[in-house]
Amino acid sequence: MKAPIRFAFMVLFPFILFQSFSAAQTDLKSEAFPILQSQGRNEMYQSNRVPLRSSSLIKLPTGAVIPDPQGWLYRELDLMKDGFTGHLMELSKWCSISGSAWANPKGEGEYGWEELPYWFRGFVDLAYLTGDKRLLDASHGWIEGVLSSQDSSGYFGPRENREEHDIWPNMIMLYALRTHYEATHDPRVLPFMLKYFRWLTTIPLQDYLPGSWQKIRGGDNLDHIYWLYNQTGESWLLDAARVNHERTSDWTGGIASWHGVNICQGFREPAEYYQQTGDIRYLQATERNYSTVMNTYGQFPGGMFAADEEARQGYTDPRQAAETCSMVEMMHSDEMLTQITGNPEWADRCEEIAFNSLPSATTPDLKGLHYLTAANCVQLDRSNKAPVIENSGNMFSYNPRDYRCCQHNFSFGWPYFAENLWMATPEGGLAAVLYSASSVTAAVAGGKEVTISENTNYPFDDQVEFTVGTAPGSEFPIVLRIPAWCRNPRVDVNGKSVPVHASSGMWISLKGSWKKGDRITLVLPQEVEMKTWMKNSGGISIRRGPLYYSLKIGENWKQYAGDDTWGAYEVYPTTAWNYGLVFDPKDPLSSIKFVKSRQEKSSQIFSEEGSPYELQCKAMRIPQWELESNGMIGALQQSPVFSNQPVETVTLIPMGCAALRITVFPRATDSPDANVWE
Repeated sequence: MKAPIRFAFMVLFPFILFQSFSAAQTDLKSEAFPILQSQGRNEMYQSNRVPLRSSSLIKLPTGAVIPDPQGWLYRELDLMKDGFTGHLMELSKWCSISGSAWANPKGEGEYGWEELPYWFRGFVDLAYLTGDKRLLDASHGWIEGVLSSQDSSGYFGPRENREEHDIWPNMIMLYALRTHYEATHDPRVLPFMLKYFRWLTTIPLQDYLPGSWQKIRGGDNLDHIYWLYNQTGESWLLDAARVNHERTSDWTGGIASWHGVNICQGFREPAEYYQQTGDIRYLQATERNYSTVMNTYGQFPGGMFAADEEARQGYTDPRQAAETCSMVEMMHSDEMLTQITGNPEWADRCEEIAFNSLPSATTPDLKGLHYLTAANCVQLDRSNKAPVIENSGNMFSYNPRDYRCCQHNFSFGWPYFAENLWMATPEGGLAAVLYSASSVTAAVAGGKEVTISENTNYPFDDQVEFTVGTAPGSEFPIVLRIPAWCRNPRVDVNGKSVPVHASSGMWISLKGSWKKGDRITLVLPQEVEMKTWMKNSGGISIRRGPLYYSLKIGENWKQYAGDDTWGAYEVYPTTAWNYGLVFDPKDPLSSIKFVKSRQEKSSQIFSEEGSPYELQCKAMRIPQWELESNGMIGALQQSPVFSNQPVETVTLIPMGCAALRITVFPRATDSPDANVWE
């Protein structure tokens, strides 16, 4: 209960620090906030209309934020374009427009459930972010097909879903239509959506979210209703929102489903409804849901939790995995909650997944993926891992043609992350919410347009530099997030130090009259830290800034299917992996050395070859820690673990760079009487 109480306190009683200073003949005001308050309403971008609670942050429309072509995030999008996401119309039977029920004016045809909209909501974002003509042409073809499918009642999409009272696939497709509208202002989209939601108000209550995914994930539909209300001001939509909340599974009262993806999508629904009620208890319910899951099943690095299908009692070891679907859905929820609450902790949580867990869900060239990713996983083969893994069969090998839901749903992870790098503030400013090389062009206070470029190799480096490219001289705030892991942030404006009275996990607002060429330098010093997972056998993880580090294990990639372009691979270790860390409990960090990698640069920074930094530390082999007969890594042994093996120096690389990895280590000792509390 500590986290929800702290969360409510911070929302109700914000602590604000204020400092005036002069930098390069520009008077700036510096303020620090633990929570960004929803003060005022941004006149340039549509945020929450009355009577909804004013948004703490406002998503900018598609196209406002563009990743820098020199940065790693742009390269991820470029690899997606050429990888399986950009070619699922060829690789997946669910994404062929010919014969699809999603592109038929009568909603007739094959494959009309979640797979196509899962893929398409990310594909359309990817098209607009990259500006690739092939992707844009394909996106427009699907948009025309979907818009043509609406019947006289207002329903759209495959008619089979309507007959089964299943609107879950439509919830996903509406995200694609919203992106299309934000990018093009297509005048057909808002009437289309209004007609659809009018239809929803006419169906009997027993047929509205009657069961299955749609009932558990009704928060997605609620998000669309609020978005449409904010665009149109149609008051009847607020009553539709109330009904939607009442018909959704009860996340306010507790965990409504222990299915991993359901948790990642559903836990946020009470916080969404808080926008309409203003009742702080709904925010507390969402934070409580998150804490309930993570305190038991999330006791390892990477921001995810143990639910290789369901979160199962007793299955909490770091060898338990998360679906790729779960990762991207949790990132989406974190992005939404940052916007709703103004709490920077949600952005921290999003980054932890994006930088540590998500990259290893795919091959470095993004031409294959696997269903499950774990913090400790040293062999990615096709053999059955049940019952340690809930589902039987192939769950870990990389394949561009397999894994159905995850194969399609992965598509929106990186594009949505890119779009949420920057958000608008209620008072007409811009907030750097997530950090990556990019540029933002947006209107600020007074309605004037500005451009700010962001140059950084974060999360690998600790400096972020912002340059005002165009600015009309109007006064507006630029807000920067200080991650919870950062203890001593520094800010310079035009080469002059700015007093920073912000502690970990806060926002810094710099308000002034900005001009072209103004430069802000944010330094987030990254320190090496050691974390003990007392609820998970006393295991040890090592972190530097936002990145956890994993044992560097030699990788042998074996192709078992496909061709030279679209191959399927197993990955086997070529070096020892069963190590425990050796350190002095009184000075545990003294034996860890941070070094630059000597490896050649790679087009993919999230790879064993592309990792720019390494850690070196002391370790001993633990011979009794072995693979199980089916290739599953053995459970983490309780620390401290006795070993009579020699002490070695081992190399750790960022968790997201390691396909094979140990990220939670036992503590190894040569003393049979050692105690974990020493």
